[in-house]
Amino acid sequence: MTTNPLLAGVRVLDLSRLLPGPFCSLYLAQLGAEVIKVEEPGGGDYARESRELFAQVNRSKKSVTLDLRQAADVAKFKELVATADVVLESFRPGVMDRLGCGYAELKKLNPKLVYASLTGYGQTGPYRDRAGHDLNYLAIAGALDQFGNAGGPPAQLNLQVADLAGGGLTCVIGILAALHGARASGTGGFVDVSMTDGSAAMQVIALASLREHGRSFQRGADILSGALPNYTVYKCRDGKYLAVGALEPKFLKRLGQALWEASPALLRKALGPLLRGRGKPREPAQAKPTTNAFGQWGEKLRNPAQARRTLAPLRLALAALLRTRPRDAWVKLLETQDACVTPVLTLEEALENEQLRARGLVVDDAGKPAFALPILFDRPPVAVTPAPALGQHNAEILGR
Repeated sequence: MTTNPLLAGVRVLDLSRLLPGPFCSLYLAQLGAEVIKVEEPGGGDYARESRELFAQVNRSKKSVTLDLRQAADVAKFKELVATADVVLESFRPGVMDRLGCGYAELKKLNPKLVYASLTGYGQTGPYRDRAGHDLNYLAIAGALDQFGNAGGPPAQLNLQVADLAGGGLTCVIGILAALHGARASGTGGFVDVSMTDGSAAMQVIALASLREHGRSFQRGADILSGALPNYTVYKCRDGKYLAVGALEPKFLKRLGQALWEASPALLRKALGPLLRGRGKPREPAQAKPTTNAFGQWGEKLRNPAQARRTLAPLRLALAALLRTRPRDAWVKLLETQDACVTPVLTLEEALENEQLRARGLVVDDAGKPAFALPILFDRPPVAVTPAPALGQHNAEILGR
């Protein structure tokens, strides 16, 4: 039986720099493609100035140095293009054309070539030539306005959503689709990926609110960004946090059961307004009324504004109760209740987490932690090599 080779035998010429493009080609390398970084002599990818960042996103790649402003190096680059399956670049629109290396020129040399251009705003539109970074693309996409707590400013995330998800991962999908089409038809194609477009397209929850209610909700106030007390983050006694994701009624009821057993008096006192009928639904006459009410409260509140008003006592009750014990004490109590409650881990804690370790996600990279490809196949993973030195593979790939 032949093992699926994934991307073995696929050659990618990567001219991109910094984070989005190299993150895209990292996935391709981890899937088995031969990724050749084409860098300028003397300095190379700007990310080399941040050694640890470069080391993470350029593993399993090769490096050659070519100055595409020089005719001789352009000729060498075109020789490589004739042997390549993919060219990836992240320059502003028109730069590669001015260098004589745009798609129209390169496809003459290699009709099967997939040419991917990953930019902030794409190849068309009034913003096509503007500079920008992750924060700018999220701002224009309407996503940044959704990040943060109610009443506060937009939050800056230490996770580059536009660069990595809206851009890098979207570009991976485009490249793989175009590669599949090229193998079937013998004709490559141009892949135009905008980080702004990719970020905007991921806002399915916010857009659903707009479609249903006729408007979007302020940050921290939509159904999954803070309106619901059963889908939010709470502070514990030790200053650490607990993520409560008991979104469906069945999970909220299980959470209520566990918390009622932990502190019935506190819950009854805090939930007085709801239990006396100031909010809906009223408490049924049961042996453990608060538990039953928990389940009903999660059933019909789809309007974020209504949810915030009606369930405000529930939020206060949960906040008060969860402040009475340390985070890990709550984890021990709730992790077996199937109620969607987890600790908010630091990165250091996450790297040691038993689930991530069991999946093999955390690997050793020259004595430091790194992430493996977060996709598992029914075959051994592709061997990973350290990020290359600048021009390390000149002799191997370009010859003397």
